[in-house]
Order: sequence, then structure tokens, then C-alpha cells
Amino acid sequence: RSFSVLSTGPGPKAGEGPLQVQIINFNFKTVQVTWNSSGSPGANLTFSYSFRPNEGDSSCPEYILEDGHTVGCVLQAEGDGILSFSIRRGTRPLLAKSQWISSYLKPDPPGDLTFRWHEEAVTVTCSELPHKSLLYEIQYKSTFDPEWQAEEGRSCNVSIPGLDPDKCYFFRARARTMEAAYGPDTYPSDWSEVAHQQRGRRRDSCQEQRLFPRFVLISGAVAFLTVVLLLVSLWKLRRVKKLLMPSVPDPKFTFPGLFESHRGNFQEWIKDTQNVASLNKTDDGEQECFLEEALEVQPAKAEAETPTGTPTGEEEAAADPSQLPRRFPPGGEAVSLGDFTFVMTDNSYMML
Repeated sequence: RSFSVLSTGPGPKAGEGPLQVQIINFNFKTVQVTWNSSGSPGANLTFSYSFRPNEGDSSCPEYILEDGHTVGCVLQAEGDGILSFSIRRGTRPLLAKSQWISSYLKPDPPGDLTFRWHEEAVTVTCSELPHKSLLYEIQYKSTFDPEWQAEEGRSCNVSIPGLDPDKCYFFRARARTMEAAYGPDTYPSDWSEVAHQQRGRRRDSCQEQRLFPRFVLISGAVAFLTVVLLLVSLWKLRRVKKLLMPSVPDPKFTFPGLFESHRGNFQEWIKDTQNVASLNKTDDGEQECFLEEALEVQPAKAEAETPTGTPTGEEEAAADPSQLPRRFPPGGEAVSLGDFTFVMTDNSYMML
């Protein structure tokens, strides 16, 4: 709040600025008059005053000091009255002024806030001050509101509509004067102690409710259910699509190399991978058949009997070394195929 510039008496000396004062009437109990120390640096100013015109001036009962120099005075007041005061530097007067102290009123803050809830509205009442022409301002906000909202009335009985009882609210109140009755130089009162209300009950704090508000839980549950339903819908849609339009298997994975090496030529792929010879076809599309000379496979005993009267093996060997008798391993059968003879066991096979 800016100071009122009051200058009476002789003008300031060189190097001195105009003296500025500020007057605050604290609910007609005490009056505080302060002045700027820069107007008279390094000097102790004296303050004298009077509340009655016929009485002499009295000295300041309680000075306000700053860095060891006087910067103000605190006076005791008894109701409204005209304050006449003067400020001097030594014997030289710097300022003299007479003013109703109600023009600088600062009321006490309202107390004893009570709340009456009815559906989505609340009525706030408090103990009213004994002064006339006052406005009572009630400010409130929830834990989700960034700024305070206000309602006011001429009496401390203010109704606030549109509230959510489930939310936790902060409430505070103050009083201020009407400019038409007191003028523009008054001060609003300090704010009352903040009260917390939820579901019609007083709470010590709203801090706990900021962590788990009701609408956050509801919003989270709705979002979770939406995601679940979306996933189920996508899964069902995929199953229906697969049922209506079954996927065609890719032969690339069933026949490796068919498209990479043979460019989809199945006959070449069969020939290369399974060693299957291509079939020759006749002009009329029928397969030619070739009759080859059958080979007779005759099993022979490994221990063939030697005919009587024939030369022995030793004698034949002596006559022709290349005609030595053939010895086969035991436990098999000798199979003759043309000029070749093979020995086959139970675990052997022959491909023709």
C-alpha cells in the first residue's frame, strides 16, 4: 500500500526528501503511524499526538525502531476519533496532520467459521464484527482447483452453490470496508484460519484426498475396461476372419528350394531333390515299356558239395592259381547275378 505524502511546515533541507507516512487503524484498538527513514537519514524524529482537540499533545508511548533510528509510533485507541499528530526533527516540525482514524481501518479477521451443508451447497457463517458497512468475503477451492473462488455478503452468512460433497474443500474468510462509508484508504482484514470440509464434516487436512480422488479411480477403471474390451474384440475379429477366410499355406516352406533354385519347376525340383528320372512319353501319351533281359538270381549254398571224380581245390590251384575256390563269410547266402556273386545276410538288401 502506498504512503500518503503529507508536507506542512518548512520545506525539507537540501538532501532531504518529502516525508511520507502510513497510518493503519487495527480494529479501533491500536493505531500505527510509520514514516520513511530515507527522508531524514541518520536522524531520530519525534512524534507527538492528541485524540481530543482541547488536550495537549502527548509524546509517543512506543516507537518503532529500524537500525537504531525511529521510523514509527504505536498508539492505543478507544473507538473512532480524530487523530492530530506532528512529526519533528529536533525543534523543527516536518509534518502536522489531523484525520479520522476510521479512514484507515483494518478490521480483525472473522472467526468461528461454521458450515451447514444442504445437497450441493453450503452456507458459511461466522462471528460478525461490531462495525457497520462491512463486506464479508468467503473464498473456497477444492483440491483440484488451481485458484480460489469467492462469494461475499453484507453479513457473515454466505451461501455457496454448486459444490461436490465428495470433494475436500478449503475455506477462508475476511472482512473489508465499503468505500462509500470509510473512503479509499482502508485495509481488508487478514484471512481467517483455513478450514477443511468434506461430506459435511471438518477435516484436519485435504492432503490425503489429493492422492486417491474418487473420479481418478473411476476414470482408471473405465480406461482399463475399455482396453480389455478392445483386445477381446480384436481377438474375436481375428478368429472370425480366420474362419471365413482360412489362410492358404505357402509352398515355399513345404518344398524348400522349389522357388529359390528351380523357380517353381516342380519336376526339376523332384529330380534334383529325390533323384527321380523323368519319364519318356510316346507320341500317344502312353508310357513306353522296355522288356529287358531278366536276370536270374539264384541263391546258392556257401558250402556247395564237390562232385565225385572232380579234381580237388588243391589240385585246381596247383593247375591254375586264378581258379582258387571262393570262401564266403559264415551266416549268409550267396546270390549270383550274372557273373557276380554276392553274400547277403538278414540285414542286407539289393537295389536293382
